[in-house]
Amino acid sequence: MKIGYFYRQVLASKPSRILSLLLLFVFAVLILAPELIAHQSPITLNPQSALKPPSAAHWFGTDDVGRDLFSRVIHATRITLGLVAGALFISALVGSLLGLVSGFTGGLLDQLLSRLIDVILTFPPIIAGVVITGILGPGADHLVLALSVVYLPMFFRIARSGALAEKSRTYVEAARSLGFGAPHILFKQVAPNVLPLILMQYVILFPLALQIEAALGFLGLGVAPPTPDWGAILEQGKNFILTAWWISLWPGLFLLASAFAVMVLGRALQEKLGKG
Repeated sequence: MKIGYFYRQVLASKPSRILSLLLLFVFAVLILAPELIAHQSPITLNPQSALKPPSAAHWFGTDDVGRDLFSRVIHATRITLGLVAGALFISALVGSLLGLVSGFTGGLLDQLLSRLIDVILTFPPIIAGVVITGILGPGADHLVLALSVVYLPMFFRIARSGALAEKSRTYVEAARSLGFGAPHILFKQVAPNVLPLILMQYVILFPLALQIEAALGFLGLGVAPPTPDWGAILEQGKNFILTAWWISLWPGLFLLASAFAVMVLGRALQEKLGKG
């Protein structure tokens, strides 16, 4: 099925948008208050309850060391979505700032920054993430740094393109003729016009960053154990996929649902900006 057809038939429909908003609300609740939802500890070992299927006592079942999967997945939701949101915010802030300055000023600075960004872009995101976290080791701060570096070039390029397009417009020339300096024009007039593009880029990249974060966790390069993480739970479940299928099922569904919800939101935002 072609992506365009999938968007038109599924993601662009009203029911899908309502579903995405519902999913976003659910994930917001899970991020803000996991302790109120999941009462059992996500890290407490209980070998006597190992590999128990879903039940009233353990809604999502238990893993091979008896930890409650419902609590682990719920707490992992806060950790995974929080890390991705924070990393992309850093990428958007730094990358967009550099892109705006680069595109608006031009000259040697623009050439140097553009070449540096091109070097980063030669590495596929997953490879760059593995290299950075492999050198620094697992940990939330290292994961955020890796994701920030990986996606910074995307924000740089969209901000630079926007600045290049805006600086030739009439209002910029008028501001210069009135004596306004470059910083004032860039941050007071050009940046607000480029901001919707940056926001759109953030929403588009979010599902991709979720996949990279989960992949790094699956490879053991995510948050340090025993902190729950979707990718780490998926890696743990691969050894029991036939006998304890529920271990991999729930983090996989949460990853799919969150990516779908943000993707639908991004599509709706894209249509809104296009009509505007």
